[in-house]
Formats: sequence, C-alpha cells, structure tokens
Amino acid sequence: MRFLRLDRRRWTAALALAALCCGPAWAFGVDDLMKLLAQQKKGEARFTEQRYVRGVDGPLLSAGVLSFEAPDKLVRRTTSPRPESMAVDGNQLVLQRGGRTRTTTLDSMPEVMGMIEAMRGTLMGNAPQLQRYFRPKLAGDEKSWALDLDPIDRALASQVRSLRITGRGGEVLGVEMEFVGGDRSVMDIVPGRATP
Repeated sequence: MRFLRLDRRRWTAALALAALCCGPAWAFGVDDLMKLLAQQKKGEARFTEQRYVRGVDGPLLSAGVLSFEAPDKLVRRTTSPRPESMAVDGNQLVLQRGGRTRTTTLDSMPEVMGMIEAMRGTLMGNAPQLQRYFRPKLAGDEKSWALDLDPIDRALASQVRSLRITGRGGEVLGVEMEFVGGDRSVMDIVPGRATP
C-alpha cells in the first residue's frame, strides 16, 4: 500500500512537471497584439467600404486612402464616389467635401469618435485608449486575429452597437461597425509599404 501511495506521488509530480514544460501553448492576448501594432509609428493603406443603410437598396460603396501617424493623427481620404476627407489630430476633426471645410471637435460626434478611437487605439497599439471607450475581446492568434470592441462609453454606445477589427500580425485588414438602428459598415484595408 505504501508503494502505491509513493507511486501516485511520483506520477502526480511527473504530470505537474509535464504540464509546466509541455502544457498548453502561450495564449495570444490583447497586450501581445498591442505590442505588435505599436511597432508601426506611421503608415498608409487603401480601403474599400460597403455601408448598409436601412431603407436603401444595396450597399453604398466608397474607396480611398487611410493614413496615420503616432501618437494621434488619422486621415481618411475618400476618392470614390466623390472626393472628401476626414482628418483627426488629437480632438480636432476637420471634414472637407465639395470645396467646403468644417472644423469641430471629435467628442461632439460620438459615432465618428467610435470609429476614430477604435482605429487610432488599434493602429497605435494603445490598449488604455481602447479600454477607455471599449471592452476589448481578442480571438485568434498572431497570424489571424479579430478584436471585438464592445462600447462602454455611454454617448458612444448610444450610436455604435459593436466594432470588429481584424488583421494579421501588426497589420489591420478590416473594420466592421454595427450602428444602433441597424446600419452597418464593412471596410476592407490593404496596407501599403510599412513605414518605420
């Protein structure tokens, strides 16, 4: 009987050691993703967007260029179906369309703020910025990941139901937004050459 007790102890110790050495693989978490993304200090990418609006048949299509520069500059230049741009620097938002320019603050437009803060926080690898507005949940691994962002800011949550950002490694490849009321936006992103 004493031999069996001693043998069980050895087996338990051996199994514990095996679990430590050869246990489950390291999990890819939000902090790991943020470190990968933070390595890029600026970049540029082409985008195509499909916007599904209640009461409108078929998606509204647009295309253009996104660019960012750490710590908080983000520009969206739409080239199709008509030229327009949205540039954010800190809390300042500048919109240009049809030869007209409007300057306002980002926090005065919660639905735009949601997209901007999600993109800036993700592109800059800034977890605290994301967590200020969203509850992030990451699925996948470094080769293919999806970051679901559940709005926790009250003004933002009144406009945006959910956001999902997808990518590979340190590259963002897609953004899906669902708005309160049923409208939806699906953006595909093709990164340009990495800029150190």
